[in-house]
Amino acid sequence: MSLWARFKRWIRSIFGGAIAALEDPRLILEQNIRELNDQIPKMNENIATVKANVLLLQKEVRRNEQEIERLVARIKAAIQAGRDDIAQQYAIQLQKARETLARTREQLQYAEAAYEKALQVKQAFLREKERKIQEAKEALRAHERAKWQARVADALEQFEVGGLDQTHEEMVQRLREETARSEARLELALDSVDADALKIEADAEALRAAELVRQFKLEMGLLEPEQKPALEAPAQASEQKATEQARETEETKTIGRQRTR
Repeated sequence: MSLWARFKRWIRSIFGGAIAALEDPRLILEQNIRELNDQIPKMNENIATVKANVLLLQKEVRRNEQEIERLVARIKAAIQAGRDDIAQQYAIQLQKARETLARTREQLQYAEAAYEKALQVKQAFLREKERKIQEAKEALRAHERAKWQARVADALEQFEVGGLDQTHEEMVQRLREETARSEARLELALDSVDADALKIEADAEALRAAELVRQFKLEMGLLEPEQKPALEAPAQASEQKATEQARETEETKTIGRQRTR
């Protein structure tokens, strides 16, 4: 290997790696898609040029055919007029016109084949372009999905590495402990309250309310004075019993004083 070849290889090894590192596959694919789309107008121009050549040759063939018909008519007219010399001159022109027509038809045949080939190439190019564009778009979508997955992976790694996951569990546990302590305090508070006393107080409040309602009904004339609500029977019996107990106590005290005297 020559020294110059080794030097070029060394240059490529240095700048080739740097360029490869700077290349962004996403940007390159997008540029490729734009270049593929830009090639269509150029291809259409080439196909239009081939088509124009076909049209020109077709017109040339028609002119040659008309020229041949005109020369044939003149040859026949000269023969009928007895002018063989003029007919011979037209015959020479006719021979040249037929040769020109043959060459033009051959060129037209090649031009039409080239035009058909150009159309086939265009169709193949369009199919290949569509395939490459779809492949590039799918690669770009896969690249975007990979970037999103990489961000998710980074977030999960930050949870673990940065201690966020541990802090989260610690805070949740602290909230659970505080909730348990609050529930325990509530249960202790409820246990310290005398439920029976609260119920008796509530019943007494209901009795007082019933008596108040009865007094209003009496004032409004909705009840007779002798009518007693069913709720007052226990209260009246209790009052009578308390009165009798008070009398017995008083009599006991009186008897005790008399005996002492």
